[in-house]
Amino acid sequence: MADADTAAAHGPSEDDGPAQPELAIPAVQPEAPPPASPPPVRGRRPWWAGLLGRLLEPWIELRIDPLPEPLADDPRPICYVLEDYGLSNALILERACREAGLPSALRPLAGDPLKRKRAYVALSRRNANSTLGLAADMAVDIATGKPPKMARPARRHSEALARLLDAHRADPSLDVRLVPVSIFVGRAPDRNNGWFSVLFSENWTLVGRSRRLLAILLNGRDTRVQFAAPVEVRGVVAEALPPERTVRKLSRVLRTHFNRIREAVIGPDLSTRRLLIDKVLSADPVKQAIADTARRENGKEEDAWKKAHAYAYEIAADYSPPVVRSASFLLTTVWNRIYRGVLVHHLDRLKQDAPGYEVVYVPCHRSHMDYLLLSYLLYTQGIVPPHIAAGINLNLPVIGTILRKGGAFFLRRSFRGNALYSAVFSEYVAQLVAGGYSIEYFIEGGRSRTGRLLQPKGGMLAMTIRAYLRQPTRPVLFQPVYIGYEKLMEGNSYLDELSGKPKEKESIWSLLWGIPKVLRQNYGQVVVNFGEPIRLGDVLAEQAPEWNGQPVDEDEKPAWLAGTIDSLADRVQININRAADVNPINLLALAVLSTPKHAMGETDLLAQIALSKMLLAEVPYSDRITVTPHTPEQIVAHGEDIGVLARTAHPLGDVVHVSGDTAVLLSYFRNNVLHLFVATAWIACCFQHNRRMSRNTLLRVGRSLYPFMQAELFLPWDEDGFADQVQRTIAVFVREGLLQQVSDDDGGILARNAGQSDEVFRLRALGHPLQQAFERYYIAISVLAKNGPGKLGAGELESLCHLAAQRLSLLYAPAAPEFFDKTLFRSFIRKLRELKLVWPDENSKLVFDQRLDNWAKDAKTILGRELRHTIEKVSPEAATPEPAPDAVG
Repeated sequence: MADADTAAAHGPSEDDGPAQPELAIPAVQPEAPPPASPPPVRGRRPWWAGLLGRLLEPWIELRIDPLPEPLADDPRPICYVLEDYGLSNALILERACREAGLPSALRPLAGDPLKRKRAYVALSRRNANSTLGLAADMAVDIATGKPPKMARPARRHSEALARLLDAHRADPSLDVRLVPVSIFVGRAPDRNNGWFSVLFSENWTLVGRSRRLLAILLNGRDTRVQFAAPVEVRGVVAEALPPERTVRKLSRVLRTHFNRIREAVIGPDLSTRRLLIDKVLSADPVKQAIADTARRENGKEEDAWKKAHAYAYEIAADYSPPVVRSASFLLTTVWNRIYRGVLVHHLDRLKQDAPGYEVVYVPCHRSHMDYLLLSYLLYTQGIVPPHIAAGINLNLPVIGTILRKGGAFFLRRSFRGNALYSAVFSEYVAQLVAGGYSIEYFIEGGRSRTGRLLQPKGGMLAMTIRAYLRQPTRPVLFQPVYIGYEKLMEGNSYLDELSGKPKEKESIWSLLWGIPKVLRQNYGQVVVNFGEPIRLGDVLAEQAPEWNGQPVDEDEKPAWLAGTIDSLADRVQININRAADVNPINLLALAVLSTPKHAMGETDLLAQIALSKMLLAEVPYSDRITVTPHTPEQIVAHGEDIGVLARTAHPLGDVVHVSGDTAVLLSYFRNNVLHLFVATAWIACCFQHNRRMSRNTLLRVGRSLYPFMQAELFLPWDEDGFADQVQRTIAVFVREGLLQQVSDDDGGILARNAGQSDEVFRLRALGHPLQQAFERYYIAISVLAKNGPGKLGAGELESLCHLAAQRLSLLYAPAAPEFFDKTLFRSFIRKLRELKLVWPDENSKLVFDQRLDNWAKDAKTILGRELRHTIEKVSPEAATPEPAPDAVG
């Protein structure tokens, strides 16, 4: 079979493959061309195409990505563009056209402007003068009636493409559209194809005909075809450039497009680990760090270089396509055994945006499975797996080697005090960014033990931004990813850590010992949602309008850089939250944990789940949120099936409940989606201890507290946006009978039902998830007020708040495990300082004025009198040092 590697056009559809971006060719339209005459009848397909197509058919199974919209319902003729000539490419293209309902590629265009009795062109011919190539070309020439040629000179562009452009200049009525098509044979062979097939799957090597034939025989049943959006030839000709320049320009743009698609599908043309390390060690910043280290340690530069070389080998990935493909076979079995499906949403949008960008994946970090799961899904969906920043604790014997071969590069937890390591690692990241390698890292720094997004750490973001600023040639796109689980493999270890036990160190033995246990359990379903991407160029345009797009030296630190990093980090977390998935366990946790004994009657539980789903549908958080389609009855049954819920039969109705440890773990899954119910919970909280409240008061107090909720939960609105979300939620509450509109004026009075009605029960359940956040806020204010201004530093306040919350949890009703988390108090204190409600004096002690008291009064509208009194009682005062005894004379 005469063929070679091909690549092509692009674009994704959700779960099925790329949608098609348009090529960057200006579609300049000429002035009103004369009306086109009806095209003559096209010729017949050559006899040999049918014969060879039938021979090839048993070995080929096509996966055709969704067609771009511009191809539909347009009667103008189509000329297909391939990257390379080849008989197998032509036959695959012909079959793809037939299955997609498009015009044949092996019948001439009307009038045959290509002068080749076919409707496709290719940008290049590979191995044209090889013996096998000449024989194949002669066979095709004889079959098509052309005189055979013993040799053809190498060409810089397609002669057929040049003839097509000439035909458009000569005939103003001709209006052909060019449709680039890419063909990937065995990009990700199925595990049933055999391990040997990975050696003959698609890559960047320009293979010959024999190797292509083996690729088709081994991997032809995994052939992917992508049709790109059409290019208007009439618009290209209308630019009126010289003919030679026009065909060169069009060929160059098409080649660039093909390269971008190949890069998006199978990744950049990877250098070896050794070559990449050589680039790192030869970079000026690293050479300077080597010289500084030698001087500081009074040693030789050769010794410092060896140390840098060892660091580089410790860090660098050693990406191996055969290992990645082999791992995909194994992981398919693992996922099918431990999970009941892995769902992916919004991947089509990423495929539309990715070509031409350096893509940085920034997922939330819930489990060690995150590393494997995201890479596996990208690979099986036709996108190259990223290089992943992994903690050095995962560089275990055997496991570390496999991870490194899969694209992991390792970093130490801290670079402090090691300038040489910092320089080597930063340069390695810079080389990845400059080389177009997609990257993945977790800006939370570690796995969340509470289910909330952690406050971001800007180290990796800073390295990525500086790498781009140093060489701003390839635009960078950050892709937030939400990963939602129904059950965590690390659940028990998280429970131990939250109860105060130290984190266990990873080891190869604990990993191997845990594999059989993992494979025996059911971990439910996993959902991976791709959030709205963030283009670094847009962030820089907003945060650094004075930057002129010129390279920024490594040693230069612009004043706007820190603000840009912080803004980007917040946007990443916000967009992760805006792509959340609400699974059955999330909904069960929200409902069951709202009761003191973590138990509900089955009827009440079903009603509460239905209410939560209805609120998510009626007042959507964002267009990327996904919600389980299961009914409340199916959700309860699923919770029992995977061991989350227990049932106690009773003549008056079954009671569904969870045990103590399970309740703590369920708080993790409640926290995953807590941000989606902030407006709902805020309204409900306002009526926990108030039967009536004016709408104006509810909105005013909500605006004053919103900045703290926003900082803690990474919410997407400003204060006006939050107020609008609250107004829309109030309308649903009134319609559903949870609240009544007592008066109809703008600041009208809202009221809840009296007594213990079903509506009051549901309102209390909706408000419970946010109640503990307000209790933490009041604890901090109470501790500040009790100690007075100028008495506590920020660290002292944080420690006292932690002790007060811990005592409150021990003495009274059990709280969620993160109730006394120091990091949450730290975030609240930081926000107080940002809003200038507190500020440090000359001794770094926090001072405040009457505004803090006013803010505390607003908090009283949410918390009951008894709870406020309890918090004030347990709030500690800072220890006063004993005065020194008087000196004896």
